[in-house]
Amino acid sequence: MNHTAETLQQVDRVFVRFRGRRLVYFAGCDYYRLASHPRVLAAVRRGLQAFGLNVASSRKTTGNHALYEELERELARFFHAERAVLVDNGYMTNLAVAQALRGEFTHVLMDARSHTSVADAAVLLGAKLVSFAHRDVADFTRQLRGLGKGARPVVFTDGMFSHDGSVAPLAEYLAVLPANAALLVDDAHGAGVLGRAGQGTPSHCGLRDARVIQTVTLSKAFGAFGGAIVGTRAVAEAILTKSRCFTGATPVPLPLAAGALESLRVFRAHPKLQARLHSNAAWLKERLRAGGMVLPDAPGPIVPLVPASPKEAERLKRRLLAAGIHPPFIRYPSGPEDGFFRFVVSSEHTRGQLKALAEVLTHGQLRG
Repeated sequence: MNHTAETLQQVDRVFVRFRGRRLVYFAGCDYYRLASHPRVLAAVRRGLQAFGLNVASSRKTTGNHALYEELERELARFFHAERAVLVDNGYMTNLAVAQALRGEFTHVLMDARSHTSVADAAVLLGAKLVSFAHRDVADFTRQLRGLGKGARPVVFTDGMFSHDGSVAPLAEYLAVLPANAALLVDDAHGAGVLGRAGQGTPSHCGLRDARVIQTVTLSKAFGAFGGAIVGTRAVAEAILTKSRCFTGATPVPLPLAAGALESLRVFRAHPKLQARLHSNAAWLKERLRAGGMVLPDAPGPIVPLVPASPKEAERLKRRLLAAGIHPPFIRYPSGPEDGFFRFVVSSEHTRGQLKALAEVLTHGQLRG
C-alpha cells in the first residue's frame, strides 16, 4: 500500500498540475507564494553560483559562513528578539530547544493537539510530560496547580494551529506561570502571518516576555527553507553549546539561506502582502458563513471542513474538480482520523477564485 499523497506539480502562483489538469490550489502553507517570487528565485540562483550547494560541515567546525550569521541577525531584527539561531529545518527547531534545555525543568505542559515535532521535543526534554486539553485555559491552570511545590514547568504549544488557524491563548498561559517557567511556541504557521508586521503569534497576543521561546520555519510564509529559534541570548547560547541537532548537523544549503534572506527583505518591503492575505481570508469566510457554513472563530487563513462521511468527501472532491479546484483532502496525525479538507487562502488568490471556491462549498447557494 502506498501511504504517500498523490503527486502535484506547482505550475504558477496559485495553480497545480494534478492528474494532467491545471487546477486552482487552495492548500499548502506558502501563504504569500514567496517560494516562486522572482526576487527570491534570483537570490537562490546567485547563491548557487557564488557558494555551491552546501558547506559540507557543521557550523561548530569548518561549516560556518557569514551568510548564516547575516540571516540570524535579520531574523532577530524581524522578530524583535535578542538572538536567533538558524537550524536545518522547521521540525528540528523544537528538538534543538529541548536538547538545550534538558534538565532545566521538572515538568512539560503540552497542548494535546500540538504538532508532532512539539511532541517529539517534549520527550527529549527529560521532564515529566503533562498534557492539557486543546487551548483550554481552565484545564491548563488545573494541571499547572497540580504539579506541586518546587515544580519548574515549561509549556509546549503551537502558536497558530495548522488544522484550523486557531491561536493558543498565550497571554492567559503566561499570566499563571511562575517567573522561573518558560513557554515554547511552535510558530511555524503564525510567523509571517499573524502579529504586527508578521512577527507571529506572540505579537498577535500582545506579548513581550523573556520567558517566551519562539520557533519558526522559513518554508511556509517565507517560502524558503530552514528553521530558526528566536529568543534571549541565554537560550541561543544554550542551543549553540548543548544541542546536538545544531552542533552535529550540516546547516541549511547556502543558496537556500540566500533565498530566505531575500524573502525576508521582500516581505518587509511589501506590508500589503499581509493585509491582502487577511482580506482574502476574511472575504471567503464571510461568504461561507453567509452560505450556512459553521467556521471556527480563528484568525488564520485556513478553512477546515470535516465531511460527514466518506461518500460526502468523494462528492465534494468531484464538485471541486468540476469547478477546476484541487481537492485538498488530507490525513494528518493531529487531524480527524478519517481525514478532512483543509482549504488555505493566499495573498495571491483572486476574488474570482475565492468566489468559485465559496460556490462549491455552499452548494451554489451564493450568487452575485
